[in-house]
Amino acid sequence: MAMNYDHLMSLALDGARHDYSDQETILYALGVGMGRDPLDERELDYVFERGQLKTVPSLATVLTRSPLLRDSGIDYAKVLHGEQRLELHRPLPPAGTLIADSRVVAAYDKGPDKGAIVLTETKVRSAADGAALFTLGSTIFARGDGGFGGPSGSGPEPHRLPERAPDLVCALETRPDQALLYRLSGDRNPLHADPALAKRVGFPAPILHGLCTYGTACRAVLQTICDYDHTRIAGFDGRFSSPVYPGETIATELWVDGKIVSFRARVPARDVTVINNGKCTLR
Repeated sequence: MAMNYDHLMSLALDGARHDYSDQETILYALGVGMGRDPLDERELDYVFERGQLKTVPSLATVLTRSPLLRDSGIDYAKVLHGEQRLELHRPLPPAGTLIADSRVVAAYDKGPDKGAIVLTETKVRSAADGAALFTLGSTIFARGDGGFGGPSGSGPEPHRLPERAPDLVCALETRPDQALLYRLSGDRNPLHADPALAKRVGFPAPILHGLCTYGTACRAVLQTICDYDHTRIAGFDGRFSSPVYPGETIATELWVDGKIVSFRARVPARDVTVINNGKCTLR
């Protein structure tokens, strides 16, 4: 079925329940690189339940995977994750039950052979008390679905990075097997594990999940700006621009302006930007 604008804009999924435990919380932290040094007391708080387990704020992006677009008509073989937005209304608990309401908020037609842009939003609250926990916004670029009859447009304006040199740079290595670990947090796309498939679609090797790169950038802010205090991060937005290969070093460039930390993640070895127009909001 081809993508249809009216059908697409009608898509909503309310009241979906999602349970998670400290196991998912720890596994995610390990997947974005926490705990590489098991004697680092600051990172141990994210991977060892010895007291009040801390949560990497970007964990929110993997807790409520939704089939919202399953029957949208989008050609998933040609879909790219364009942007990820996250607003945290309060720090994530290390375990709990979530209630998620998801919907399509906008769709733009770039024209035949130029693709389409689809924006979704998921509002998540705690089942325990009904209070809002976080809101996710996602932009996908459907390369094979232009000309579906929707309005023209490009979606939200990207955050503009400062024009000065970065105030700080945090370089973090990824492991060669990191995609195999991160996929256990929910994204089992074989592109991140199967060398033969990766080569068939034009990559020399399986690529790291974009949201793992996003989580690594969040870890860089935690380490460099927040002194590992996860409660300080209230928002985390970024635009994906190029893939990372497991084993590469991700250098996150940071600009600090009050409660706004602008960021850009790069792979210096290949001189490519992998996340651009990043914006972290501090409490």
